[in-house]
Amino acid sequence: MKIVIINHSDSRGGASVVSMRLLEALVAVGEDVSMLVVHKAGDNDRVHVAASGLRKKIPFLAEHTRIFASNGFTRQDLFAVSIATDGLPLSKHPLVRQADVVMFNWVNQGMLSLREISRICAMGKRVIWTMHDMWNATGICHHAGDCRRFILTPGCGDCPLLHGRRGEHDLSRRTWKRKKALYDSSDIRFVAVSSWLATKCAESSLMSHCSVDVIPNAFPVDEFYIEPRMSRAELGLPEDKKLIVMGAARLDDPVKGLPLAIEALNGLADGGCKDAHAVFFGAIRDSAALDALKMPYTALGMVADASILRELYAQSTVVLSSSLYETLPGTLIEGQAAGCWAVSFGEGGQADIIEHGKTGYIARYRDAADLAAGIRLGLGGDFSPERQRQSVVDRFSAPAVAARYMALCRL
Repeated sequence: MKIVIINHSDSRGGASVVSMRLLEALVAVGEDVSMLVVHKAGDNDRVHVAASGLRKKIPFLAEHTRIFASNGFTRQDLFAVSIATDGLPLSKHPLVRQADVVMFNWVNQGMLSLREISRICAMGKRVIWTMHDMWNATGICHHAGDCRRFILTPGCGDCPLLHGRRGEHDLSRRTWKRKKALYDSSDIRFVAVSSWLATKCAESSLMSHCSVDVIPNAFPVDEFYIEPRMSRAELGLPEDKKLIVMGAARLDDPVKGLPLAIEALNGLADGGCKDAHAVFFGAIRDSAALDALKMPYTALGMVADASILRELYAQSTVVLSSSLYETLPGTLIEGQAAGCWAVSFGEGGQADIIEHGKTGYIARYRDAADLAAGIRLGLGGDFSPERQRQSVVDRFSAPAVAARYMALCRL
């Protein structure tokens, strides 16, 4: 069985990381798998660039010009939405034409148009679409936040992320209708990577009648370990402190809730916590983003070396996520695989990862004081690192996830 995975990149963002892990998991069980991407940074010879140069830039620019015009020619929330009006002609690509199974993952930012997806669906192949955010269930947004217009029929319209031509029949409503036409005419098996996302799909007027399976992202459990292998000095971290680690591709992305994490950590510092040290990894665009933090901290910036990240988790006691919306937070799984106590809000797939009070703490939404309470509980150390790790092994190991995808392929 030939399988092609289509994802925007092999390295940029969480969806790219887990898409590569899916490729590796399927290869490990003997499947013939390739991947098509727009941006390739790695050296895996199974990953192929779908287009290069100007050819890949044209649909990206065309789509965002349309959004820019509907957004009142402001950059505000410009990249918070996607409309899939433009893309690459991948139905003509040899890997797609030869495939028995086509797996769409994150295909926005001008990679695939809804029209091209329809063409691929019409080729008679098994089509599986793995969803890493809410975009499939809404008109144009990737995370609906507090907005509930995606449950209406017809859905969306009057989109709060459009700051120009907003109205009942705006760009979000028009895109909703195009998605509805695609879903009604195509045989697509959707995969939600968390139970939370599957619930959102069931609420969506677009997807309530679609076939949606819940399969978590594959995770390389064996690469992580509990006992540190390096000294704190080698990492430039204090020897006498318990580490609280928090990471993201971009830490000060508003969705990551960094101000709430700072408020929680400041609450601990103000409450007399003297034995903790915060460690952050990931890009920060605002150089002043951490200035208000009272707890001692280290900001490592982007960490490209996976071995350093694995060691950082092994050195840490608590892994923290303050994200406002997160489909399946990978950093929590990584931390647990290294024995950390996981602390997060629950607006997303966190409940698929954390057993509240046993393998971590799910704080009341946007409640920094409760987030601090969860961190404090973890710093107390009354938990088993081995249990944390085993909870990940049982649910997210690559062989188990690969088997579930292959069962879906053969239906």
